[in-house]
Amino acid sequence: MLRTVALLSPPFASLTYAVPEWLSEGAWPPGLRVAVPLGRGMLRVGVVLGEGSPLPEGVAARPMLWPLETEPLLPPGHMEMVRQLALRQAVTPGQILAMVLPAGLRVTQMRLRTMEGTGRACLRLLKDLPHLPPEALRRLGEAWLRGEAELLGPREDAAASELCVLRCDPPWSVRPTAVRQIEVLEFLLENGAVSRRDLLRRLGQAVAPALESLLKNGLVVLRPLDGGLCGEEPGSALLPPATAASFALSEAQEEALSAFRAALDVGKAASHLLFGVTGSGKTAVYMELARECLRRGRSMLLLAPEVALALKLRRDASLAVPEMPLYFFHGYQSPALREKTFRDLAKRRGPCLVVGTRSALFLPIPALGAVVLDEEHDASFKQDEGLTYQAKEVAWFRVAQVRGLLVLGSATPDLKTYYAVREAKIPVSVLPARVGGGTLPSIRLVDIRSADCSESILVPETLAAIKETVAQGDQVVILLNRRGYAPLMYCLDCGKVARCPHCDIGLTYHKGRERLVCHYCGYSVPFPSPCPTCKGLHFHPMGQGTERVEEFVGTLLPPGGRVLRLDRDSTRRPGRMEEILEAFARREAQVLVGTQMLSKGHHFPHVTLAVVADGDIGLNLPDYRAAERTFQLLVQSSGRAGRGEKPGQVLIQTRDVNHYCWKFVKNGDYEGFYEYEIALRKRRRYPPFINLALLRLSYPLDWVDGPTLLSRITAQLRSESRAAGVTVLGPAPAPLPLLRGRKRFQCLFKAGDWQAIRSLYASLLPLASPPNLRLSLDIDPVNML
Repeated sequence: MLRTVALLSPPFASLTYAVPEWLSEGAWPPGLRVAVPLGRGMLRVGVVLGEGSPLPEGVAARPMLWPLETEPLLPPGHMEMVRQLALRQAVTPGQILAMVLPAGLRVTQMRLRTMEGTGRACLRLLKDLPHLPPEALRRLGEAWLRGEAELLGPREDAAASELCVLRCDPPWSVRPTAVRQIEVLEFLLENGAVSRRDLLRRLGQAVAPALESLLKNGLVVLRPLDGGLCGEEPGSALLPPATAASFALSEAQEEALSAFRAALDVGKAASHLLFGVTGSGKTAVYMELARECLRRGRSMLLLAPEVALALKLRRDASLAVPEMPLYFFHGYQSPALREKTFRDLAKRRGPCLVVGTRSALFLPIPALGAVVLDEEHDASFKQDEGLTYQAKEVAWFRVAQVRGLLVLGSATPDLKTYYAVREAKIPVSVLPARVGGGTLPSIRLVDIRSADCSESILVPETLAAIKETVAQGDQVVILLNRRGYAPLMYCLDCGKVARCPHCDIGLTYHKGRERLVCHYCGYSVPFPSPCPTCKGLHFHPMGQGTERVEEFVGTLLPPGGRVLRLDRDSTRRPGRMEEILEAFARREAQVLVGTQMLSKGHHFPHVTLAVVADGDIGLNLPDYRAAERTFQLLVQSSGRAGRGEKPGQVLIQTRDVNHYCWKFVKNGDYEGFYEYEIALRKRRRYPPFINLALLRLSYPLDWVDGPTLLSRITAQLRSESRAAGVTVLGPAPAPLPLLRGRKRFQCLFKAGDWQAIRSLYASLLPLASPPNLRLSLDIDPVNML
């Protein structure tokens, strides 16, 4: 009686274990989490994959130790998804499962509680069980099967059960010499709320007095782990109470919903594109689809690319479908809350609605009927760090398992999605007009080639439009996809730019934090600090980020005027994102400055002017999707204006007024842009006309064997690629050639089928045995940097 178990921690191997004598064979079904021994005295968490293969003669398998629940957390469909995803990504099932399961479900610090004959409870640590005699283990196993034993989580002291939560954004009222206090504040800003024990473990006991001072001064607050952040979503008090919302769908919305109903009832897996201009009421269709799923006793999963948009969809769902049980899940939630949601859904049997971001795809949702990807074109639906996967592909696999419906919604669909529509592989429903009779805003280009942008990136024409809009009592949104105060700090003494020592990338100045920060590895230093080259202290900020634009626009507003900023830096504190969005919706501020997280989905009826401060960002990146992404971002940003009764206008500042992308943006002409761009893709052999993968290679900067091994890999690619039918471009230095102290290279694979690419990649893996060399394959990449 053998079982194959996938380990959820390095080496992530799938190993064969024996069913122990103290628990019957039926206690170890596939999908069950188990504690297994590894090495000398170590316990690891694994997941049972299925029956183990017969062992060679003379080889004995070690027994598994203990199951971590009585019923599998992962149903059979989930296990098949894990197996297929592991095959596609050329990794082990353990690596997939480690990504799927929240961190709290991957630890072995558990205690087994049983009732002794005297009626007293007896607690034993799992790690102590291997030292018990066989008879004692057999008695524990019998108690477990009778339901007279249970597993408890790790013993928690006060430091482990209290979360340290940052109460205010920088700048903080602490002395510059209070280095330890600043270290604690910076840590909480970067990592979010953590337990007091984890904070002291990671920063050292030396920061304990500093933490006490911050608690005393109210800059940090302690909250219980089982409430507040974990029991309830931060900022939920800002949401209006859930009441049934009544609305009448338009004719186009009804037609789309009828197509969805038919797809749900046909009993086959189906996908469908909902192509609607900004403000056309796609969300209303999603809510009615959720109600249709509920009527059929099925669940629905509604995914958004950004947390800010997921929060809006959660609020819309609580108002529109109050009768449907609602779960919310995203990666910025506390680990305890994510674990609780996962366990609750694993136990649930009735239909429900789950709203979240990309990671919610892997929740064990009961009776799944439909999956909706709102803003399906967004690059955030692709996981491109660590273990890569495309959310659209995983979503299709899940609906195919349950013969459900996949809905892809967007005002600017991914070109590959629309190509599938044109090839009659996916049906489409079109919402051509805004609900309520609103019109799309007028779009105007502002040429900033000759403008002096040293003081502000916003030129006089744009500033005049902002002042006029605010004077009329309306609101403005300003998009600048570059956070911080200044992207570069230039030393006036030696002419050098302050750079990250690990990435060789310019450090961004964050004025509120008074630090220079690397946006790639997180390295930061206080500002002002001596120049590392000449030790000078005379710096000049170059370029502008959202923080600097926020500061400048604030000086233009009349007395009492207010500017809010929405970017990753301003929303790190729990609940802060909701506070900003709700304050702007209540018209407590006239201007909202932000990065791309404010470009889509949000509905602010009083916004009549949308400004794109630098429309050229991203247009000339080394990426075949550069023009497509720029078109999508600017059309989505334009959609924030004119959603109420008043008409809106959009100003796009650019230094390249003749780029072909602009004529399509100005007219909101998606069809025209598609025809132009798809012709370029076909001529240059890019997706959807070819399968594309990106091989990433890296090694430490000071590793002397790195260049030699890179040459060997290059030679092997040259010798094997032709026979495999794969076109290989590279290896060449990556556009970001140094990150986190590692030299980076990349290589493009083009082929007619995916298996040829995977086979070529598999042939390289034996060369990656030295731990210094990292190889990874990104299938259908969206990030080429």
